[in-house]
Amino acid sequence: MKMSDVAKMANVSPATVSRVLSNPELVSKKTRDKVLEVINQVNYQPHIVARQFRTKETKTILAVVPDITSAFFSEVLRGIEHTAIREGYQVILGDTENSVERENDYINLLLQKQVDGMLLLTARLEKEKLEELAEHFPIVLACEYIDGLNVPTVSIDNISAARKATEHLIKLGHERVAHICGPMNVILGRDRLRGFRQAMMSHDLDVDPSYIQEGGNESLESGYNQMMKLLALETPPTGVFVYNDEMAMGAMKAVKNSGLRIPEDIAIVGFDNLKMASVVEPHLTSIDQPKYKIGQKAMSILIQKINKEKITKQSFVMKDHLFIRQSCGGQSFVSSSEQKT
Repeated sequence: MKMSDVAKMANVSPATVSRVLSNPELVSKKTRDKVLEVINQVNYQPHIVARQFRTKETKTILAVVPDITSAFFSEVLRGIEHTAIREGYQVILGDTENSVERENDYINLLLQKQVDGMLLLTARLEKEKLEELAEHFPIVLACEYIDGLNVPTVSIDNISAARKATEHLIKLGHERVAHICGPMNVILGRDRLRGFRQAMMSHDLDVDPSYIQEGGNESLESGYNQMMKLLALETPPTGVFVYNDEMAMGAMKAVKNSGLRIPEDIAIVGFDNLKMASVVEPHLTSIDQPKYKIGQKAMSILIQKINKEKITKQSFVMKDHLFIRQSCGGQSFVSSSEQKT
């Protein structure tokens, strides 16, 4: 079934059918209803490739994530997908598996105009290359970021959030506080370590180098292994801030396997507030990122870029919350941070 067949059955021109599909507001309601009735009757589907040749648009965007197995990104992608569908776009997904080479491969799809724009949920490329691409193609970063990058970015303030998580342990009376880091080749790992150090220094607490353990990756196994190293110290910490929830759950397993109690012997704070944080025993205190809203906002900005609308600023910093649960002791409640722009 071709557009010309639909036009013939509705007794209108093919151009009118095209307008009904792409700009329905330009067609009278009577004609629009008549054309839509035929389209529904014959189940007509527009030819995507033909439309791309006519409009130079694919109505498709590419979302690139560093690790599709991470539970964190599922909620971000849901926000992206729902916003895209509402605006008439479809989303294709690229998983780099934390590889810069794979990230470059996906950028080629943008260069070949196979997609209208790209959402990068990872920022491992050089700053100069991203800025050069953004001069010619719609690009938005989300979750990760690059300092001073002249490309729209949606994220939380990871330094402030990490400082808040660490200060929660300090305010509970912990002086021997450790940090299980994420990979230092990722800006999130570096910024959360900075927030930890800032909190310790502002409370005049020494940062023992042995209390900082870098995870080789962001997995349960990594959290488990780094916590075992902390427990093997002659004077182990009494509180631990962990880079993310998945690693924190691995750390909790290490504590339990060592015959210790949470939070009586060691208090633990995670980051990301995954759904499992309120399921594990004891429930995990964690920094919540507004994952769905980050996806929504990033997709909305990308559509603005595709439509060549003016973006008033480059950095969009979303509000985070500290969900206080049983892993630190005390009463459960939510502590909010101030939103920054």
